[in-house]
Amino acid sequence: MSTEKKSVMILGGGLAGLTATKRLVDRGFKVTVLEKREIFGGKVSSWKDDEGDWIESGTHCFFGAYDVLYDLMKEIKSYHAVLWKDHRLTYTLEGGKRFTFNTWDLPSPLHLLPAIVRNGYFSFGEMASFSRSLIPLALKQASYPPTQDHLTFAEWAEQKKFGNRLMDKMFRPMALALKFIPPEEISAKIILDVTETFYRIPESSCMGFLKGAPQEYLHQPLLGHSSSRGAVFRNLAAVDELLFDGTEIKGVQLRNGEILTADYYLAALPIHDLNKVLPASLKSHDRFFGGLSNLEGVPVISVQLWYDREIVTDDNVLFSPDGIIPVYANLARTTPEYRLLRGEPFIGKTRFEFCVAPARELLKLSREEILRRVDLSVRSCYPQQTLGAKVLKSTLVKIPHSVYAPLPNMEQFRPTQRTPVRNLFLAGGFSRQLYYDSMGGAVMSANLAAGGIMSAEEMA
Repeated sequence: MSTEKKSVMILGGGLAGLTATKRLVDRGFKVTVLEKREIFGGKVSSWKDDEGDWIESGTHCFFGAYDVLYDLMKEIKSYHAVLWKDHRLTYTLEGGKRFTFNTWDLPSPLHLLPAIVRNGYFSFGEMASFSRSLIPLALKQASYPPTQDHLTFAEWAEQKKFGNRLMDKMFRPMALALKFIPPEEISAKIILDVTETFYRIPESSCMGFLKGAPQEYLHQPLLGHSSSRGAVFRNLAAVDELLFDGTEIKGVQLRNGEILTADYYLAALPIHDLNKVLPASLKSHDRFFGGLSNLEGVPVISVQLWYDREIVTDDNVLFSPDGIIPVYANLARTTPEYRLLRGEPFIGKTRFEFCVAPARELLKLSREEILRRVDLSVRSCYPQQTLGAKVLKSTLVKIPHSVYAPLPNMEQFRPTQRTPVRNLFLAGGFSRQLYYDSMGGAVMSANLAAGGIMSAEEMA
């Protein structure tokens, strides 16, 4: 690489953009980050409301599979903030019923035996039928899921005939928790990829929570590290368009009319924002860019409800196939620094955070109606515990476009981090890497994009 410091303009201050910034400043690049919002963090953002309570953009679970994320957190000395929970998946049902998939501390696939033989809900025959459907996955492992991308998971399950109860009670909340769309829409490849990873690597399905806000244990350490090495962070800096001269990117035009230039450009934006800033001339320049218009973001709703009593004692993530709360947690148990309400200790009560999905039709409803339906879902799952329970506070966050929608036949349009344009690179969970659109995917895509810039500069 030349001794002269080369400049990189990063569009987007989410986890991918912040990770790429660290990687590049650590290698001596001059980096400027443009973020249209006031806060950084993107889909993993968190902030304090007017009453001093932390609000998050969603329920952020840390899967054991995200090695690249934990490597990053160890570098910025915040890995200690991940609190790992017992290795089990618990499903709550209407009427107060529940079942749990436990694991044993044994090599794969023996670690899954308890989930098959004694989950307390599905019969051994149902689980045996499901296990038989996974024989191609066990034999071909990672090479099998890509062959099923043309099917929805519901279509794949219908072919395998493993039963409606498994689909409705186990895989519906799983699909909604992973990508916020139901089995009738999600590509079979996605569920099979995740299943194969969980099957092959026992610790990959472990889950944890941060002990506090992502802002304090992810974003601020990254901002502080990179700022100390010269990175410039500009918030409220919305990008209008990348300026393309037919050969390479010549600059970035902001919405306020300002034009900024750099040697390299890295777009770390959600797919819907990326499609907005790509000029028509670039989209028609190459099929690589034209194909991105086939990808779209999924709507997401996140709700928090503070109750005046302890409804659940589970210190873990919870799933529910009934109602509109497919994945949730009692943050008063999982997240010690969230045991507050309006700055006062909130002990022995419940602070739920829910992913509310599917959200496409719910977005049209009023705030009050969405909160009412969430509360009804809670009371349906916990009829005894919620008798007379009162909601002390509620928050609602609507995100019209979040993770990209992994529909059938969309895999072909996911781009690599290196583009056909010499000085333009991409990062984000929608791009090609192991973890899809997730925290792990954001970090891995950033590592690959930053590595691409470093390689390009070494060859220049």
